[in-house]
Amino acid sequence: MMKCVHLIALLLFVSITWCEGQNATNQQKDIAKSDTAGMVSSHGPERITRNIIQDRKGNIWMAAFDGIFRYDGKSFTNITSKVSSARFFSVLEDRKGNFWFGTIGSGVYRYDGKSFQHFTTAEGLVDNQVPHIYEDKTGNIWFGTLKGLSRYDGKQFRNYRANWGPPFTSLETGDLPPDDHDDVNSIVEDKNGKFWLGTRGNARVYDGKTSSVLVHNGQTFTNVRTIIEDSKGNIWLAGQDGLWRYDGITFTNITDDFVGYVYEDRKGNIWTSSEDAVSGKWGISRYDKKSLSDKKPTATKIESEYEVNERMTFGILEANDGSIWFGSLGGVYRYDGNSIKDFKGK
Repeated sequence: MMKCVHLIALLLFVSITWCEGQNATNQQKDIAKSDTAGMVSSHGPERITRNIIQDRKGNIWMAAFDGIFRYDGKSFTNITSKVSSARFFSVLEDRKGNFWFGTIGSGVYRYDGKSFQHFTTAEGLVDNQVPHIYEDKTGNIWFGTLKGLSRYDGKQFRNYRANWGPPFTSLETGDLPPDDHDDVNSIVEDKNGKFWLGTRGNARVYDGKTSSVLVHNGQTFTNVRTIIEDSKGNIWLAGQDGLWRYDGITFTNITDDFVGYVYEDRKGNIWTSSEDAVSGKWGISRYDKKSLSDKKPTATKIESEYEVNERMTFGILEANDGSIWFGSLGGVYRYDGNSIKDFKGK
């Protein structure tokens, strides 16, 4: 009976309580202390750059396969050059001012400006491949991994399944079936406290009591790469099935192109990084706010003198000065409204 109640209460996730490695605060590895961590460089990342944010001080941070880079408006610093050679995939600044860096294969690093702490499966993280990091409204840090979700409350990890279904599968046995699609690409908590999850399998929403697979006209949303809530409370889904907007009642298809990333700027315009279905080229596009009320909004594709549109594009950021930054297979770019600039070494 108790087992049944436990399963019903969770519904979305199968919670895994680890017998060892649960108290990450006591076991975290303090691997480097330095007030001048990293290496100053005249250029930015030159490898795959997946995620870009701007911190409360105005610095721009980039998660790339050649390190975590910080740009202060004049020069770049590879923050992790003295700490790790890992391939970095995600970056988050939490409400306390700590930075979290997710990697592919090396777990997570937390940086407080002076020292690094390293979290892996040995400390309770469900998997060492972490493509997404998110902070919820209560301050919990969520890690989207290739084997489910980890939630860190500042003391310990709780691990969950993202795509469950009868029969329930425990993570304690290790590897998941190859068709289970428990890897998490995106997490967002909406204004009503619901959690939306984009995975390589079916996108889901969890209201705290029940779990639902998102369905439109009998079809699920699969391989959703990014989910956001815009300033009006609409939910946007970007992925293999294109770009969709959900207003709480109706799903609206914006484009059928593969969309890897969706972002809302301060004016309410929607930006995407996507692949043109006809040409096969990747690039960034903007849907103007005023056009979003049209039945079929059209995007303005941002042309570039660089070969950006020949390559995949990833995370998007609107900086404080209004410029648009985005990542690619070969580094980071900045669009100032007129032209696109790269930051590669010469």
